[in-house]
Formats: sequence, C-alpha cells, structure tokens
Amino acid sequence: MNLNNIPFGITNWAEIKTERHAGEHGHALWRTQQFDNIRVRIVEYSAGYLADHWCLKGHILLCLEGELHTELEDGRSFTLTAGMSYQVADHAEAHRSSTATGAKLFIVD
Repeated sequence: MNLNNIPFGITNWAEIKTERHAGEHGHALWRTQQFDNIRVRIVEYSAGYLADHWCLKGHILLCLEGELHTELEDGRSFTLTAGMSYQVADHAEAHRSSTATGAKLFIVD
C-alpha cells in the first residue's frame, strides 16, 4: 500500500453520510472516505448479516464492537471480537463476512 497525495486531515465520522448496502441477509451501513487510491470506512453490520458475495478485495480490518465471522472460500473460518483485526491482500483468498449479533468495523482498503 502506498499512501500518496494525502495531506494531514481529521475525519469526524459522525459527519460522514451513511450508505446502506444489503447483504444476503441483513444490511451494512458504510461511512466512507476516499483518499487518493485508499478507501477508509466505518462499517456497521446488522444482527443476522451475511455478505451477498465472496470478496477478493484486500483489506485491513479492525473489529471495534460486536463479533464478526469471516469465512474463507476454502472452508476455513475465523471469529473476531472487539480489538481484533485481520489483513488480506487483493486477490489472495476469497472471503465473506457474517455476524449473528452485529458488528462495527474500521476498514482500510
């Protein structure tokens, strides 16, 4: 990841417009900031959320609240709780997320 063309700045996430994205079940609320080629998001998954696709995008993801289940296409699965993170490169391992109780995440991709 190269961080270019990003001057020092502060983001007040409460002021960022929320976009709703439907999952196979439940929904995700995204607050997104774009900095050159880097996307930074606060994402909140509703209880019962299941992603509607296998994702091949690379991410650095920090679980802020709740519990997030991440399944890899090869069958492995991982659970993150508040304070845990994962990282995966673009096109490395297809993954999808779900949560029974809801989760709030900080994601850089």
